[in-house]
Amino acid sequence: MATLLWIIAVVLVIAGILAIVRRQLIWGIVLIIVGLLVGPGGVSIFT
Repeated sequence: MATLLWIIAVVLVIAGILAIVRRQLIWGIVLIIVGLLVGPGGVSIFT
């Protein structure tokens, strides 16, 4: 389960960075924050 959360978190953060590059600043910040919350290093919303 931890591996799956890591993969989801990485995908969300990368998508957030790409959104910021495409000048979608708010959407990118939201994706990065959600990615950090989901990841095992952050406050996981699933535990």
